[in-house]
Amino acid sequence: MSIPFSALTIAAGILFVFMFLYFVPVGLWITAVFSNVRISIFDLITMRLRKVPPSIVVNALINSTKAGLSVTKNEIETHYLAGGHVNNVMKAMISADKASIPLNFKMATAI
Repeated sequence: MSIPFSALTIAAGILFVFMFLYFVPVGLWITAVFSNVRISIFDLITMRLRKVPPSIVVNALINSTKAGLSVTKNEIETHYLAGGHVNNVMKAMISADKASIPLNFKMATAI
C-alpha cells in the first residue's frame, strides 16, 4: 500500500511552513514594529543563522528604546556572542539612567 501523492505534498507543505516560521520570526518582528524598534525581518533571519536568539536582542532593544537609551542591534549581538548577559546589562543601564548615573553600553558591558 503506497501513500497517495497528495498526502506527501500536504506533509511537505506543512513542514515547509514550520521551517519558514522558525527561520522567519514574524511575531517577533510585529512586536518590534509596534514598540517603535526599527529592525528588519532580514536582520532577524541573519541573527538566527548566526546562532543569536532574536528574542533576546529584540527584547533588549525594546527595553532600551522604552527607557530612552540609545543602544544598537550590533552592540547587543556582539555582547551576546562574547558570552555576556544582555538582560543584566540592559537592567543596569536602565537603573543607572534612572539614578542619573552616566553609564554607556561599553562601560556597562565591561562591568
